Amino acid sequence: MSAAMDVLTERLHGRMPRQAIVLGSGLGSLVETIADPVRISYADLPGFPESGVSGHAGEVVAGHMGSTPVIMLSGRVHYYEHGKADAMRVPLEALQGIGVTHLILTNAAGSLRQDMPPGSVMRITDHINFSGSNPLFGEPSDRRFVGMTNAYDADLAARMTAAAKTTGTPMQEGVYMWFSGPSFETPAEIRMARMMGADAVGMSTVPEVILARFFGMKVAAASVITNFGAGMTGGELSHQETKDMAPVGGKRLAAILTAMLSAPDIAHG
Repeated sequence: MSAAMDVLTERLHGRMPRQAIVLGSGLGSLVETIADPVRISYADLPGFPESGVSGHAGEVVAGHMGSTPVIMLSGRVHYYEHGKADAMRVPLEALQGIGVTHLILTNAAGSLRQDMPPGSVMRITDHINFSGSNPLFGEPSDRRFVGMTNAYDADLAARMTAAAKTTGTPMQEGVYMWFSGPSFETPAEIRMARMMGADAVGMSTVPEVILARFFGMKVAAASVITNFGAGMTGGELSHQETKDMAPVGGKRLAAILTAMLSAPDIAHG
């Protein structure tokens, strides 16, 4: 981690963003909202994993959204790629090491609600870890017992909601359920998820929330809805559908995040 942190510090030339954003599948275009960007390939950062999933660029982009210094991770590595729930540990620890205190996570997800169609944005209020895995497996210290009652920071949630209202952008709220992937869920699993209280399903984000809380960061998260869950429409699901639909909701999410990060006090936490 220290090697990656050293490279980031050197390449950022004195920039000290406290706000970070992780971009999910098909949401890489959000980096275009960054003003005066500095781009660093994951390949140049020791220990940063390179994603093998199309739609994930694999670069760090630092600059400003509105008046706020931010740093984006354009692309993530998923548990299903290597069977490692802690695949994003080095990037998040490096962010924490350079002074990031607030983390906004984004993803593409499947909706379990008819009133939340593809193209919608959902602020994640809580999650269900259905994968059976955890990024803190093997952590030797008692720090591994991370409390998750307030996994999603109330102040950041209020800021995101206010930004949606300010921009007139519809935003739903709901619970996200993490499935391991990479295969999509079955209709039976979708019915189960709905009975368990989930509003959307996906294959990421939850490990990063756990890691971020482990590192003491405050977290907010949002899903861009790209499809209905299996069995809800009769059609088959595909990753291409995810990539095609993510930019639709991505534009709405970009408007929300830009307004959220343009608030005069956000840069000071």
